[in-house]
Amino acid sequence: MFERVLIANRGEVVVRVARTLRRLGCSPATVHAADDPSRAHVRAADLAVEVPSYLDVDAIVAAALAVGAQAIHPGYGFLAESPQLAAAAQTAGLAWIGPPAQAIALMGDKAAAREAAVRAGVPVLPGAAGEDAELVAFAREHGAPLIVKAAAGGGGKGMRVVRSLGELRGALEAARREARSAFGDGALLIERLIAPARHVEVQVLADAHGAVISLGARECSLQRRHQKVIEEAPALAAPAGIEHDAVALARACGYVGAGTVEFVVSGGAHHFLEMNTRLQVEHAVTEEVFGIDLVEWQLRIAAGEALPDPPAPHGHAIEARIYAEDPSHGFMPSAGRLLVLELPESVRVDCGVEEGEAIGTRYDPMIAKLTASGETREQARLRLLTALRATTILGVRTNVAHLCALLEDERVRAGDLDTELVERLAPPEEGDGARRAALVAALAPGPADDDVFARLGAWRLRGAPARPEALLLGVEPLRGARRLLVDFDGVAQSWVLAGGWVGHDGRSWQLAGAHADAEVPDEERELRAPMPGAVVSVPLREGDEVARGDILVVLESMKMELQITAPADGVLDALHVEAGDQVALGDVLARVEPR
Repeated sequence: MFERVLIANRGEVVVRVARTLRRLGCSPATVHAADDPSRAHVRAADLAVEVPSYLDVDAIVAAALAVGAQAIHPGYGFLAESPQLAAAAQTAGLAWIGPPAQAIALMGDKAAAREAAVRAGVPVLPGAAGEDAELVAFAREHGAPLIVKAAAGGGGKGMRVVRSLGELRGALEAARREARSAFGDGALLIERLIAPARHVEVQVLADAHGAVISLGARECSLQRRHQKVIEEAPALAAPAGIEHDAVALARACGYVGAGTVEFVVSGGAHHFLEMNTRLQVEHAVTEEVFGIDLVEWQLRIAAGEALPDPPAPHGHAIEARIYAEDPSHGFMPSAGRLLVLELPESVRVDCGVEEGEAIGTRYDPMIAKLTASGETREQARLRLLTALRATTILGVRTNVAHLCALLEDERVRAGDLDTELVERLAPPEEGDGARRAALVAALAPGPADDDVFARLGAWRLRGAPARPEALLLGVEPLRGARRLLVDFDGVAQSWVLAGGWVGHDGRSWQLAGAHADAEVPDEERELRAPMPGAVVSVPLREGDEVARGDILVVLESMKMELQITAPADGVLDALHVEAGDQVALGDVLARVEPR
């Protein structure tokens, strides 16, 4: 084993890998970028070295040497699938806790990976790679629906669905631009889109002695923007031969370490999508079902140990990813400061941020992962739902309420899943939550407010007092916040208040101070930035005629692009931004006047 390992990443994965390293008696070290406000991963390590960027290969290797590490663990994201970092680490005499550079390069190029899958006898979807002319020719031959993908990278970035051939040119331009921004490589491929379909992936492990094993299949069909939000193990209905094909591909590419082979599943058939040559964000569900530590086996494999026989799986596990995002506005990222971060203790929690930290737009908006296990899928589902309802996050908008709604949905409960289900579902109904939140905020005592009668309202000197709709039963101070016990119609409820935010039962409401909350009347036609970020392109000019759906402004935030489109036919009356501008949440970008 190693005495010290540098974890070349940030956030939750550093905290998670450091936990295993400490258990094995190995000292964790890490890196941090100067522009990164998060320090949770720094505090999880024994040593941390500042680097210009998490994508700087030379700086990462230099940091590992500076702290006396014997190995580099890349985590996931950033350089986790970089053959350059793998090769540079080994050239510097460091062990690389991942697959060989050549395997990373092969599987990191989706076009080359398709060819490798075909050679290994693994079924693939019809597709093509190359320049735009080749992609357009394939599209005209096969027709829509299609999906355009970045040849490098993953995580849903550089990916566009094409429902009609008229959308193809715009999809190619947007996917290439996003791919260059996220991965430094604008190469694309195009494939036939199967929908509805399920997304199933197989966890593989391979050692340096030629052994390759699979550790079951995971269900990853609940996604938004092609990114997973709820995953579970085992998969609900893994097709026959899917694990065999995953092992065959790993063996064919000379794989060593932990990896994941992903498939699209429809009608009992499976087709290869891609191979992720790293640990997956959702690896926790496999660990819970198989009773193993995948990070430990990454370390053991890198140290030259041989794989044992795989253990038998038991029970079911479901993981939910909590993001700083707004499901009611297309799951756009949400920025702000974490005023309150209360996560449950009843399930496994993996978190890489701390209360008081700022969530910005430069890095991934994931706050935490909650993983619940049980003897049955239903038991795991109920445990996860209960844990989410016990979660309180104030200061940024999150998808917690949406995750609860997903877990309560009849199709999810029945296991009737597909990759478009999340985006078909309407946001959770608000009910009277906002009104109750306002009542709770009104009940909260101010600094000099100690008159309980004045706060209760509806108090009368003579006769029986009228019962208020809400009664304040007690106040408990928290770190920069207050917990209120409030009686609604004879039922006591716990609410949390901080900085104009109110939270209860997994939900949160912002009562004041957010211009993004103000709805712009349709007749005004003002288009505002739904997230802070950079203006990538402005295709039109003031005075141009536009049709509903025309792209007016393209924003980039957190390595993701968002197209701001015309809400109706009209004229681009005003344009307030140009390419290269930085915009804040709620800034007015353009105005469209109806014809």
